[in-house]
Amino acid sequence: MRLRATPKALALRLDGGETPEEIQNLKLPEDLPLEVEVAGPVSGKVLEALLELGRPLTLIPPRNCLPAGTLVLSKTLRSGERVEHPGTVVVLGDVNPGAEVVAGGDVIVVGKLRGLAHAGAGGDEERFIFALELAAKQVRIGAHLAQAPEEQDTQSPEIARVQEGKIVVEPARKR
Repeated sequence: MRLRATPKALALRLDGGETPEEIQNLKLPEDLPLEVEVAGPVSGKVLEALLELGRPLTLIPPRNCLPAGTLVLSKTLRSGERVEHPGTVVVLGDVNPGAEVVAGGDVIVVGKLRGLAHAGAGGDEERFIFALELAAKQVRIGAHLAQAPEEQDTQSPEIARVQEGKIVVEPARKR
């Protein structure tokens, strides 16, 4: 984490290892807005701590970095196929056993997920995996891994996300 003053704002660079406590303990002058450059994987709790500072806040992308965007595939992935993308991956079809989807962002399967899905492959555990039918033997989010239970007979949309340090799979429902 680096903090510097500019004529119009305080510039804060987050490199990815910061904790919410470090953000809460920042001694900042009250008259300048905060510009935050996110240069590494930052948890949602760190972002919440920034918002709790109660000052104007602008998030800016890292220098020399283009957003990864979303990759949309209109096909079924077969055994042996691997898709890797730094952003979110949307598959409009099934992901068959032996196929892999590895995304720096979220993994969304509008179909049956039976292959491997890895969301937040860069270590971002705030990501999720969604499928109309989540029947994968294993899912990964960030550095977390979950094995499917032996008896699995769900044929409704499900979402997997990290909660309290482990992957939780639950029905996807309207909020």
